Amino acid sequence: MKLTGSTWLNANESPYAKTFDVSLDNLNRYPDPQPQAVIDAYADYAGVSEENVLMTRGADEGIELLVRTFCEPGKDSISIFAPTYGMYKVTADTHNVALNVLSQEQLINDDKTTISEACALSKLVFICNPNNPTGAILPVEKIAEIADELSGKAIVVVDEAYIEFCEAYSSVSLLQDFNNIVVLRTLSKAFALAGLRTGFMLSNSELLNIVRKVIAPYPVSTLVAAIAAQALSKDAITQVKRQVQILNAAKAELSLALKNSKQVAAVLDSYANFVTIRLKDKAAIDVAMQSGLIMRPFVLFDQDDWIRISIGTEQELQQVTDWLNGL
Repeated sequence: MKLTGSTWLNANESPYAKTFDVSLDNLNRYPDPQPQAVIDAYADYAGVSEENVLMTRGADEGIELLVRTFCEPGKDSISIFAPTYGMYKVTADTHNVALNVLSQEQLINDDKTTISEACALSKLVFICNPNNPTGAILPVEKIAEIADELSGKAIVVVDEAYIEFCEAYSSVSLLQDFNNIVVLRTLSKAFALAGLRTGFMLSNSELLNIVRKVIAPYPVSTLVAAIAAQALSKDAITQVKRQVQILNAAKAELSLALKNSKQVAAVLDSYANFVTIRLKDKAAIDVAMQSGLIMRPFVLFDQDDWIRISIGTEQELQQVTDWLNGL
């Protein structure tokens, strides 16, 4: 069923729409398989060499490519830490790859040996950091410990779709020390380009060269490449950083209001561009939707009264507090 509403805070999209100047006079030619201008710009932004960057159609294609490349259908498995991003399971199911489901609590609280032993039979170990939908963060040091324990056994995939909202926690610096770490990135969140479907896979050149044999010949269209190159200019990145500061401040303000609300039973600390809360009365979700305020309901920790609220404009977030105050 297609949702209808006037305020959309359900998909962790940026509230900042952007415009770009593109040329349409060269669409008779096939695009570069990996547009060099974009690869160079993202490598510079991420602080890696261009040989460590592969451009994909969103981070979702990166997930699929890794499963297709490194997992044998009907034989291999991947490990995830639930609750987490749903595309890991969807991709595994689609490719007949088994799912080893551990918990976020295990990831955060267990030691490296316990975690690694639980994942040792998997080819890929997905760590969403910050995690969607809880917003939790895992220290880089612990990711390094897990990767070290799994060296020669599994590839640790760190999904950093939301990393711009907490840059200090990026695992990109680990790429120089580990050959079994992959970092996934996207332009969908902080860069406000969800409709462009642009992502990046960062890893060592040997691993990426294997993936290059699996990726489609022309995965990135000419128009996508042109827009992505502009989005990664110095001025554009400066603007993104300003917008992230604004959104993080708005998140802090909203979180405080939610913690003070009599309608909210729990508020999870978030390092991303959303806040996930548990309501005292699940019926409040229907009230919001009927008013045109669309947020994302979740079943978390076996409870069906959770919702995730994307950080939007000041006016949109005011609608959230008005909704709660009006209950």
